[in-house]
Amino acid sequence: MVVRFPDMRRAVIEALRALSDPEYQRRVWVERTYAQPGFYDDLTHNVNVLYDDTLVAEDPRAQIGVTLENEAEAAAIESLTAVLDPLLDSLPTKLEDAQVISRPEWSAVVSAAQAAVGIIH
Repeated sequence: MVVRFPDMRRAVIEALRALSDPEYQRRVWVERTYAQPGFYDDLTHNVNVLYDDTLVAEDPRAQIGVTLENEAEAAAIESLTAVLDPLLDSLPTKLEDAQVISRPEWSAVVSAAQAAVGIIH
């Protein structure tokens, strides 16, 4: 299926890849070692892509044909938000990315994002 907004889909895929890769998170989000000048990425940016910019995390099934191709992709996002939402809701404000990704619950987010990357590409 062709999606209506392929650029937004690419942003979703990039966010999922970032959430799925603990080494990337440590290197980029914590150590701030960027691939090139002018590049920036952090946890907040990736959460904003999924929840605010594309709305894919808010209602994955409504995004089929928009940024997602099918039910399997929507289900993968639902699995991710099932673990990401409670974690985000439990966090105090103003935590550094290093503090978030070191929480025990973070491993479930990484696993769900890895599964999503295997489906959404």
